[in-house]
Amino acid sequence: MRTLTFARRNFKEIIRDPLSIIFAILLPLFLLFIFRQFKIPNEIYNIENFTPGIIIFSLSFITMFTSTLVAKDRTSSLTARLGVSPMKGVEYILGYSLSVIPLVLIQNILFFILAIILGLNFNINVIYTILVSLPISILFIVLGILIGTITTEKSSSGVSSIVVQLVAFTSGMYFSLDMVGNTFSTICKILPFRSTLNITKGILNASYNNLSSSIIIVLIYTIITIILAVFLFKNKMTSDNK
Repeated sequence: MRTLTFARRNFKEIIRDPLSIIFAILLPLFLLFIFRQFKIPNEIYNIENFTPGIIIFSLSFITMFTSTLVAKDRTSSLTARLGVSPMKGVEYILGYSLSVIPLVLIQNILFFILAIILGLNFNINVIYTILVSLPISILFIVLGILIGTITTEKSSSGVSSIVVQLVAFTSGMYFSLDMVGNTFSTICKILPFRSTLNITKGILNASYNNLSSSIIIVLIYTIITIILAVFLFKNKMTSDNK
């Protein structure tokens, strides 16, 4: 009950900033539209392959959005009130996550509507991909919470933009890992963003081979990030109130 109350409060704060919502939702849609106009003769830029890439790229903007929300809360009187509440660290993290997931769902629905207009065939895999993107988004949301916990309101967007760049250059959404050197390719495979793309691309194209390793990598990163966010958020909130 406390978590849901906190999530409702966060959701009200989110809708009070419509410009940020518009930016988080419309920019990925704009990118998909623009790249489709280029007609790039590359398999990666086929609508069936590039759509999953933009989905993951759009989630990196959710990281930026969430980090700003958390950092803003830390600079307000909310932190002082939360510091004396009986809520546990995991309840704070869950409350923020639940408030952002509706934004992710709206983002994905609008995104797939545009993708279908641009030529993507509608089938049951589209719905599966939307559903799968929700648990994947937890990693990006919690990354935003973690960044917002350790940064200020002014610096949170700059730090979280690193995640945006990492997704763009290590997920394989713009180029195949076969085109880069072994060192960079290894880094891409170690980081979770390539795995998130593999999952969404596999589900959308009904290619389920070798998805288990990607799922395990994303799950491990998500669990570790949640643990770090819970620990640092509670400690940071305590230190801010001293």
